[in-house]
Amino acid sequence: MKLTNRNIHRDIAYFYLGLILAFSFSGIILNHRQDWYPMDYSYETKEVELEIPVDVVQLDSQEYIKAISTQWDLSDAYDSHRIRENELRVYYKDNVILDADITTGKGLIEYKRKVPFLGHTMFLHKTTNSFWIWYSDIFGAAMLVIAITGMLIAKGKNSFGERGWKLALAGLLFPLFFLILFA
Repeated sequence: MKLTNRNIHRDIAYFYLGLILAFSFSGIILNHRQDWYPMDYSYETKEVELEIPVDVVQLDSQEYIKAISTQWDLSDAYDSHRIRENELRVYYKDNVILDADITTGKGLIEYKRKVPFLGHTMFLHKTTNSFWIWYSDIFGAAMLVIAITGMLIAKGKNSFGERGWKLALAGLLFPLFFLILFA
């Protein structure tokens, strides 16, 4: 097989088609995550009430979190927690989250599941797994090859030198304009 820009462009694009689609879907969804966040969904919720310690500093200890978690058989599933303003959020394994108001002790435990396909593509977009980061970097380099070979495929009046550079320049200026105005 002769290596031409068209062949390189086509074969790399075919190889990465699934990842291009997954990143496209999840990128669009992440852009609108304030309105709709389909990474996971709640399939069960429980209203709970915490006993808030007199010494509020204890709230931020793993001992306290594990002690309250035993009420719901979650002490072995504890992953991490955080306190922001008056809210305590506890993360457990298997996508279980406790949110509680630390002034009233009232809270909610949510049991969640990942949304098939969409939730999984969003996970790919957000993961920090070192293998996946390398694979994504290679994907980014492949996107550069696809872009460059795509510029060199057309000949004549529709070539990059005749017509394509104007569209490419417009495509580059738009995000720069956005960054200058809104960043």
